[in-house]
Amino acid sequence: GEPGYAVPRTSGAGALDGDLGENTGGMGAYSPAGPIDAALEREIVETIVRPTVAGMRAEGRPFRGALFVGLMIDAGRPRVIEFNARFGDPETQALLFRLESDLVPLLVGAAEGRLPDDPAPVRFGDPAVCVVLASEGYPRSYPTGREITGLEALADLRQYPPVHEAR
Repeated sequence: GEPGYAVPRTSGAGALDGDLGENTGGMGAYSPAGPIDAALEREIVETIVRPTVAGMRAEGRPFRGALFVGLMIDAGRPRVIEFNARFGDPETQALLFRLESDLVPLLVGAAEGRLPDDPAPVRFGDPAVCVVLASEGYPRSYPTGREITGLEALADLRQYPPVHEAR
């Protein structure tokens, strides 16, 4: 359904430092997305998001929900890699830490196809970074059951809460 909001974020998928190595599906994320300025965001919405949603509606499959558009920016131009209709990690984690608006009305409005025309009610705060730690060998064969230590060092940094996920 329409309307919708574009919220740029960036994720890294390489298993090694420097975004190198095998594609893992997400080794971290940051928001807002540094390489996406207002002009490029408008281009993404007008040339990718709106035509995609309009095409689904024209085929009798109107979209309601959150549509994540996975892009690569190549020579300043957006290139679609994938579409996701779910709250994936780590991208969602970086976005939700920034969200200052009430999430529930946005989720209900998206599900019912009645988001307000003006995205002004959606407010985001400070930038956020999500870093994923993995054992060597990930995403292939890797040791499991290892203890994560050192989190006590974050105790005084309440704005940087650790989030745990086990795979």
